[in-house]
Amino acid sequence: MKQDRRDFLKTAGLIAGTALFTGHSNNLFANNNFLNMKEAKLKLSWKPYTLELRHVFTIAKNSRSTTADMLVQIEYGDFTGYGEASMPPYLGESQETADAFLSKVDLGKFENPFELEKILGYVDSIAEGNKAAKASVDIAMHDLIGKMMNQPWYNIWGFEKEKTPFTSFTIGIDTEEVVRQKTLEAKEFKILKVKLGRDTDKMMIETIRSVSYTPICVDVNEGWKDKNFALDMIHWLKERNCVFVEQPMPKTDFDGNAWLTEHSPLPTIGDEAVQRLPDVLKAHGVYSGINIKLMKSTGMREAYKMLTLARALGMKVMIGCMTETSCAISAAAQLSPMVDWADLDGALLIANDIYEGAKVIDGRVILSDRPGIGIKKI
Repeated sequence: MKQDRRDFLKTAGLIAGTALFTGHSNNLFANNNFLNMKEAKLKLSWKPYTLELRHVFTIAKNSRSTTADMLVQIEYGDFTGYGEASMPPYLGESQETADAFLSKVDLGKFENPFELEKILGYVDSIAEGNKAAKASVDIAMHDLIGKMMNQPWYNIWGFEKEKTPFTSFTIGIDTEEVVRQKTLEAKEFKILKVKLGRDTDKMMIETIRSVSYTPICVDVNEGWKDKNFALDMIHWLKERNCVFVEQPMPKTDFDGNAWLTEHSPLPTIGDEAVQRLPDVLKAHGVYSGINIKLMKSTGMREAYKMLTLARALGMKVMIGCMTETSCAISAAAQLSPMVDWADLDGALLIANDIYEGAKVIDGRVILSDRPGIGIKKI
């Protein structure tokens, strides 16, 4: 009798957890295997993967042709959730650090997978930093729970699928010939994201404008050091159909960025300056808006909180990415109906994507109807 009662309470807890996420109980259990997993345990596994970029990718600080990645999955009975840690060099993480961190994660001690606050709070507490590694677990847990509920996360959060924005397509710092070629190849996109921050800034913009007048946004990656120079550049960019400027000056220069935002004719967006939830409040009054990336925020759980806080503060919101597979891109895309701008082209920049998920059609982010984060392996 005691065992039966424990089994009942466990199943009841799972059902209650599901009802809390959705506000209703209709069509939640399309896969009845969910109700029969009395002895199921959360099982975490991972493997390294290297993302191969289609073109050498250059920003103000460095160039690279690959990105280190870690593919993660979490099993619970018959369900499997997928996650990913993308680790460009400037994040300070690597496959070795991700492996070391994930080796410390013990999900088997949690009986109710719906307790995301408890589970992901524990993951966050294991060690400082390791934001991308934490994001991989967070994404996989969200994918798992969405599959168990048979719902995509934009539905669970109550977002309107039809309100997804256009995504920008990124053009890295390069020669005139390559920049011109990339611009012509990106003609389906309604906005281009241009990397700046070196002495070739005006060449980059003029080259693009020689073949296209598509609106642009620019990402300076902290490359401008003087506020007056930055302001002159922003006025120059506004005349060339620029929409906003991302991280124009070093993230540590709060006063300079605040002055620039106050005087700028274009919105400024904090990126490197805005990593996690506490940074949103710090960015208020310094930037016009924030760029949320799952690899900075530790995943979907905190990204949702950052979005909510930024909106409450009256700030603009952009959802961005690293070079990633369609796994992390599709996870971030679940938030996209609620943002002003999206930069979710990361999977388009790599040659070895192994998932199918959110798509870009005629420049717009199109969400999948699949449950969880909306992906499948290909």
